[in-house]
Amino acid sequence: MLATTIQVLIVDDHAIVRRGLATIIDRDPEMTVIAQAEDGQQAIAHFRDYQPDVTLMDLRMPQMDGVAAIAAICAEFKQARIIVLTTYDRDEDIYRGLHAGAQGYLLKDSKADELLNAIRIVHNGQKYVPQTVGAKLLQRMSNPELSERELAVLQLMAQGMSNVDIATALSIGESTVKSHINRLLSKLGVNDRTQAVIVAVKRGLVSL
Repeated sequence: MLATTIQVLIVDDHAIVRRGLATIIDRDPEMTVIAQAEDGQQAIAHFRDYQPDVTLMDLRMPQMDGVAAIAAICAEFKQARIIVLTTYDRDEDIYRGLHAGAQGYLLKDSKADELLNAIRIVHNGQKYVPQTVGAKLLQRMSNPELSERELAVLQLMAQGMSNVDIATALSIGESTVKSHINRLLSKLGVNDRTQAVIVAVKRGLVSL
């Protein structure tokens, strides 16, 4: 193994994906996979043990998701260099991953050469955000920010709850729920609840 070998940690809950990524990376003489993790908690433990040069992090995993793991690792290790590697390209997912501290964002359908290039770029201290991903990130940053309470109301709307049910679930008045919904419609640029849920799902603000 070369002294300059880039040491990579792979974090993904699917074993077949980890094996595929490891095969691609280990074929490159300048890189080696030093560890693999299947969830966010294991990722943090392996990062502490192995101190990888670059980490490939999936977003959707059991126990602890990728965003939480990225935030925890970056809080403890300021030099951490992490690339989000996911199937999701929704603007909220992109924003959350990079906001948590990732330096790169790559989709799993990317070609092997792009993956290896992204690893090298991030290892060199630069950010790697493909043009299509960057465009969605700019769109997300131009959108009005939703408060935690507005996001909670939006999630319950997506579950099909009425205003009365939402008020009960959040222990707030029905008039307060209506106010939140009116602000949500305005911020999302839509006219009704159905459109709000559709936009929220497309952007990755809520899950069904």
